[in-house]
Amino acid sequence: MKTLFKPVVIALSLTTVIACNANNNSSNIAELLITETVIETHSKTEKPEIKVALLLDTSNSMDGLIDQARAQLWKLINELSYAKCEDESPNLKIALYEYGNDNLNADEGYVRQVLAFSDDLDEISKALFSLTTNGGNEYCGKVIKTALNQLEWGNNKADLKLIFIAGNEPYTQGNVNYEEASKFAHQNDVTVNTIFCGDYNQGIATKWKAGADLTHGNYTAINHNEATVHIASPYDDKIIGLNEALNKTYIAYGSAGQAKMEMQAEQDTNARNYNKANAVSRTVSKSSRLYKNSSWDLVDAEKEANFSYDTLKESELPKELKGKSKSEIKAYVEAKAKIREKLQDEIATLNLKRRHYVAEHNNSSTNNLETAMIKALKTQAEKKNYSWEE
Repeated sequence: MKTLFKPVVIALSLTTVIACNANNNSSNIAELLITETVIETHSKTEKPEIKVALLLDTSNSMDGLIDQARAQLWKLINELSYAKCEDESPNLKIALYEYGNDNLNADEGYVRQVLAFSDDLDEISKALFSLTTNGGNEYCGKVIKTALNQLEWGNNKADLKLIFIAGNEPYTQGNVNYEEASKFAHQNDVTVNTIFCGDYNQGIATKWKAGADLTHGNYTAINHNEATVHIASPYDDKIIGLNEALNKTYIAYGSAGQAKMEMQAEQDTNARNYNKANAVSRTVSKSSRLYKNSSWDLVDAEKEANFSYDTLKESELPKELKGKSKSEIKAYVEAKAKIREKLQDEIATLNLKRRHYVAEHNNSSTNNLETAMIKALKTQAEKKNYSWEE
């Protein structure tokens, strides 16, 4: 059993909860004991942050919701890459929870933290693709309170702190009152946005709208079985082709370097096997400022203020750098960085053309997880003077 005091979490569940907490008082957050293995990644920064806790219902009949989350993750991240907080580009952290699955611990209210707040986009993708459905008993109040207690929301008033919870059972189930959980969120400057998978009026009748209203969040009803529509563009194949060249600019180092590089390749495969649209969106995400791998990639690590070539150990270097001098290693890293920057610029240029093409040819309206989340994100962001750059 593991005691967590300040986990960083990404939560996926049929209830998608993205929570932002500006005035979080950590002393009000109780210790949370869980028996599940938790993935934690930490990165300290003074930049403003967008913190999203995604709570997904993984009971039976929620396969469509999880499918949408997997299909639309990279599109959501790409949209968030354009966010600005005054003159700064905020960092993004996502936490994932699942709830309502009979395979989960009954003593914990059928709630599991899949991933703490993380800026490791590959870890987030892996967590989403690990989800399966079964059961169950869906306790919205319980999963919201757990995410509030368990996650480290921080005290920066510039941060955008959001919970997205998605599901299709009454919001009132379980022994934790949803009104109590909502008030706790509001006290800690976390906005709860509710996404009901079903009829709009049924969601109102089962208190999903009331749950959002208590924290001034958005209530949306979606068709969780709606297939994700991809509008093919003349730029798709070129963007996907650049991904292979982009991967060759990564220099894995440290004890976790090789495993992380393999995970990168695995998530490329997951996106590609899903469909071409997902592969395109992931490649675009990998060229954005939000895709950072300084914990295992020397090109990203070299950009960190506390990085020093003097601390690199021979045993942790890739074979192509073993036996090289510090100056030789630095020259090698800088050369890879220049290639990566050129590729990222090329992908960004193609993506801009792709976005314009899609906008011109998109005549359909969607009612899915992605549209609900982006609308809520922008609505809440405006209240904190965030803006979007194209």
